[in-house]
Amino acid sequence: MQTTRIKGLTIAALGVLFIVPDALLVKITSVEPVVFLFWRGLLLALSFLVISWARYRSRLVPEIRKCGRKGLFCAGAFAISTLGFVVGMKNTAAGNVLVILNTAPVIAAVIAWAVWKETLPLRIWVVILVCVSGATLMAVGEFGKGDPLGLLMAVVAATALASNLNVARSKPDSDMSVMLMFGALVLAGAAALLGGAQMPSGRDFFFIALLCLVFLPTACILIQIGPRYIPAAEVSLMLLLETVLGSFLVWLFLGEVPPKLSLVGGVIVFSALAAHGWTEVSRYRKARLAVD
Repeated sequence: MQTTRIKGLTIAALGVLFIVPDALLVKITSVEPVVFLFWRGLLLALSFLVISWARYRSRLVPEIRKCGRKGLFCAGAFAISTLGFVVGMKNTAAGNVLVILNTAPVIAAVIAWAVWKETLPLRIWVVILVCVSGATLMAVGEFGKGDPLGLLMAVVAATALASNLNVARSKPDSDMSVMLMFGALVLAGAAALLGGAQMPSGRDFFFIALLCLVFLPTACILIQIGPRYIPAAEVSLMLLLETVLGSFLVWLFLGEVPPKLSLVGGVIVFSALAAHGWTEVSRYRKARLAVD
């Protein structure tokens, strides 16, 4: 059991590390949100298909069928969360979006309790509350900046993400990551209907391709697999690392300087997650010694 938890935490943490450049590469492009969404969806669909085929080969179609209706839900929720994230990033400060998006652990925990009666240990709730408090400090200095639409779409993204991970958690015998290609195609199709099927400049296309062919496919698949081993709320909790590291990259490269409270909040989030990881590794070692 403890080995499974360590595996899940490791998978989720690796996924978060790959997703950290997302905020920076979204902000650094100058294309309209609908154009960005079209290429993001199209390139991600291609990447997901290649990765899924490489993993399953002739077993890919049976694995897709195995996901059933819950897989379709995960695909749709993935499309909605991506839409919310990109539109949010394009319409308000990166810190606002990342902080609101990372309330997902609380949303995920509430959904898991209300729908599947899954409860979390007290130590996990403590980490969640400490991290959300730190994330709130990061947002205080940026309240009021940007279009309210960006804040609303960030809330939509957080809710869709939490719902996706919970549904994936409810069917651990199925690999919901194979359904992500369909969500990405829906996203591309919707953006195309809204006029997004336009060729961006060479510079913008390079950054979009770098994000959608390298960083995001790996990140999304790892994060989608995470709930097979640990609760959805805990996977969402790992995403709080993006609040700190993502905001740092935007600050470093684009000059969106965070206020002092943001730095304090970032230290709180990072410290709480580091302590959580250390505690889980210690529990794993003690369990191993007990068995030996």
